[in-house]
Amino acid sequence: MNKRQLIDKLSLAPHIEGGYFSRTYSSDLKADIPADSKPRCLLSSIFYMLTDDSPIGHLHKNKSDIIHYFHGGSPLTYLILYPDGTLETKVLGADLDKGQQLQLIVRGGCWKATELETGEFGLISEAVSPGFEYDDMELAEQTIIKNQFPHAWDRLSKYVR
Repeated sequence: MNKRQLIDKLSLAPHIEGGYFSRTYSSDLKADIPADSKPRCLLSSIFYMLTDDSPIGHLHKNKSDIIHYFHGGSPLTYLILYPDGTLETKVLGADLDKGQQLQLIVRGGCWKATELETGEFGLISEAVSPGFEYDDMELAEQTIIKNQFPHAWDRLSKYVR
């Protein structure tokens, strides 16, 4: 399938980070998470796709751990900025001989950006535990990243809105 067919078949909509998404699951089970003021679903999952017309998932961080699963299309490059300032590049894709990964875990509290560098689309799923809430996501601001991680600014600047 091409990107337009996948967007239609999977009912994907534009995501505030960039790319397209569709929530596919939210657990009916709820739990009180000590740091939160309301009960949260234990797990949520989405489809997420970057395309040649929306190739960047902008720099953001989440409170929850997220597991990313590659489904198809072209590989996606992830930049992960850890709280200690370490910057790591990982590629989610199917070519294991080239060091690509089918699955990638990004811990809560890490900044991440994603890019489709070639091809028409890259399709993944994400599983988030505890379940995703928009209140748990922080989009990067230029002043925060420049001030806290000046050594990484040149590499990350294009991913900050």
